[in-house]
Amino acid sequence: MSKEYQMRAAINQKLIEMGERERLKELLRAKLVECGWKDQLKAHCKDVIREKGLEHVTVEDLVTEVTPKGRALVPDSVKKELLQRIRAFLVQHAAV
Repeated sequence: MSKEYQMRAAINQKLIEMGERERLKELLRAKLVECGWKDQLKAHCKDVIREKGLEHVTVEDLVTEVTPKGRALVPDSVKKELLQRIRAFLVQHAAV
């Protein structure tokens, strides 16, 4: 196991133990709805289904097609806010 992997696992475990991961997920959901991301992605899903035809699209196909656009559509401000919250959490709980 690499040092980076171990560090990520330790941070993730600490986020889970302290309940911060759930709080971050809720914040992310709220921010994505607020900025219209959810609606944009929903519209993109409908376009893909219309384009390929409902009978020819599996959930896996849809996920594969939509994921890159979904990630690209997340506003930088949302990414920065989450990163700041994670950093603040790590500073506060530095004994990871």
